[in-house]
Amino acid sequence: MNELNRNYINGQWVSWAGDMIDVHEAGTGDVIARVPAAGADEMEQAIAAADAAFESWSESTLEDRIKVLEQLHAGLKERAPEIAETVCREVGMPIKLATPIQAGMPAAVTKSYLKLLPEFQFTEQSGNSEVQYAPVGVVGCITPWNYPLHQVILKIVPAIAAGCTVVLKPSEIAPQTAFILAEILDGTDLPKGVFNMVCGYGHTVGDTLIKHPDVRMVSFTGSTRTGNLIAHAAADDFKRFALEMGGKSASVILPDADLAAAVKGTINNCLLNSGQTCTALTRMLVPADKHDEACELAAAAVAKMTPGNPLEETTRLGPLSSAQQRDKVIDYIKLGIEEGAKLIAGGPEAPEGCDKGYFVKATVFGNVKPDSRIAQEEIFGPVLCVIPYNDEAEAVKIANGTEYGLSGAVWSGDDAKAKKIASKLRTGQVFVNGGAFNPMAPFGGFGHSGIGREFGKWGMEEFLEVRSLQL
Repeated sequence: MNELNRNYINGQWVSWAGDMIDVHEAGTGDVIARVPAAGADEMEQAIAAADAAFESWSESTLEDRIKVLEQLHAGLKERAPEIAETVCREVGMPIKLATPIQAGMPAAVTKSYLKLLPEFQFTEQSGNSEVQYAPVGVVGCITPWNYPLHQVILKIVPAIAAGCTVVLKPSEIAPQTAFILAEILDGTDLPKGVFNMVCGYGHTVGDTLIKHPDVRMVSFTGSTRTGNLIAHAAADDFKRFALEMGGKSASVILPDADLAAAVKGTINNCLLNSGQTCTALTRMLVPADKHDEACELAAAAVAKMTPGNPLEETTRLGPLSSAQQRDKVIDYIKLGIEEGAKLIAGGPEAPEGCDKGYFVKATVFGNVKPDSRIAQEEIFGPVLCVIPYNDEAEAVKIANGTEYGLSGAVWSGDDAKAKKIASKLRTGQVFVNGGAFNPMAPFGGFGHSGIGREFGKWGMEEFLEVRSLQL
């Protein structure tokens, strides 16, 4: 068992002798690590360190920042196998996917900012004014468990590149990669206090971080409910905040689409990370006269997604991250049956051969009503709702008919038509005919899915204030 009884504050590891939090392996339920359940005092020390380091780091040269990011990138690449296995065990993503995604994306994002930083315009001219982009200050970063290192990197790399200092509160469910990150940064030329990490629960260290007056911005990824609390707390102190929250994304399959390809693409997206992805395409909208055929294709696709040991190379569907998450998803499957949706595949029973760990069957519901709870609420598990529609106008209305707006997809035999429909979706990104994810494009949501954007120049602009000099 990995006993991580320390926090990273002001450039050094600070021992912790208090209460600890158990970290469980998703595939077995066993305790594999323990991390601090730190308190307000430790968080206040970290914030003080970040505040003291801000003036110097905010005036650091571009070369200094690039050097640190280069060192970070090298460390992430070197420890990629360890990162992939760690997330595989904590979260349950199969190792075959965790290697390119959970370990590969953090390195790729860091590299993207190495490319962007030399080209970024921190000053520009507007008439007789010089417009300057200045770092916002101390940034509090609160991150989730589903992509634990990737979501941390999406915050701290652009924040540090912008000249901010950072205090990180990682998820207590999947915290070990944050310790790997701190170890990597400890070996770089990053000055003391620029990066700090404190483990603990949201109601203690998280609350202190959000409400502290020296923290001038909060960057959060997680549930819409928690994001709402953060927004209210930040408003009391006129603090900047960026929120990346939930989703209930629609995959709109138009009548002229290749139905088999569209269903396959939707299923693959929906079941990625066992559905524990905020952008998951969990609502599949199909023409009413193709509903039954689409359900048959979906059932055949999920039949190949047998849950199994995530550490095995052949596994395509792993467990959920925790017993709590497993039970929540099972309750939603039972709710779908109670609401009258047709169970096409899967169900609430435990998968065969998965007696240990937090496994749930890949589940497909047909004839789902657009206003039902399983079609409106984020389940965050391997559950797909198939919803029939009569015409394109109704499809767009259904797609836009939730409080969320994070992602979506449109499938058509005509690219121009697909783009036209995609432009009507009230969502932050749309995959058109299976277009690839672009880590240099802005990422974020409409409505209850969030405020602000990540990735690329848009991700760094979140950590900058605008000042104009009238010359």
